[in-house]
Amino acid sequence: MRFYQAAIFLGGFAGMASPALAHHPLGGGTPETVAHGVLSGIGHPVLGIDHLAFIVAMALAAVAMGRLATAPLAFLAVSMIGVLATYNGITVPMIELMVAGSATLIGAIVFSGRKLTMPVAVGLFAAAGLFHGAAYGSAIVGAESTPLLAYRGGLLVTQYAIALGAGMLAKLLWDGANAASVSLRVAGGVAAGVGFAFLFERVEGLIVPGIV
Repeated sequence: MRFYQAAIFLGGFAGMASPALAHHPLGGGTPETVAHGVLSGIGHPVLGIDHLAFIVAMALAAVAMGRLATAPLAFLAVSMIGVLATYNGITVPMIELMVAGSATLIGAIVFSGRKLTMPVAVGLFAAAGLFHGAAYGSAIVGAESTPLLAYRGGLLVTQYAIALGAGMLAKLLWDGANAASVSLRVAGGVAAGVGFAFLFERVEGLIVPGIV
């Protein structure tokens, strides 16, 4: 039963994985008020399915480690650095490839049934945070300091809430504390599949310009 719960739930999640959904909140407009900043910060990691796939995969890996509350903090902290990098005109290379690749990698690790050590998890999550943050930053370029602060706040709270929610769900329904759990591994595999779908699109776009 747990296997089918994971497959059905995350199968629906995978079905949402279309590059057309990975757009900025507010129709791509620059946030001009505190409310706009908060809403954009909430919406970006939800509407960006490649970002969402990574956060879910990270949560699954973290709960298997028994570090759900703490392991994602490395990602969150460095993602804020990435946001500021893009906001201040600093170019971070291969952003879209690395965002999709990070979801693929962490999802694949969960699918393998291996449990990450804390130092390795912190390193991987922090590295991913730089690229995800740099991608998030494109939604706030040109905004004033107050909407920027609101955006970062909304982004932090939303990402952490998604991670905690996904991890708690895995722990309650799928024995998430056990890295070898079949349902947990299926969930990681679906997250990896979502990331790979985006990664394939990005690579295809580089090979044949104009596709993405």
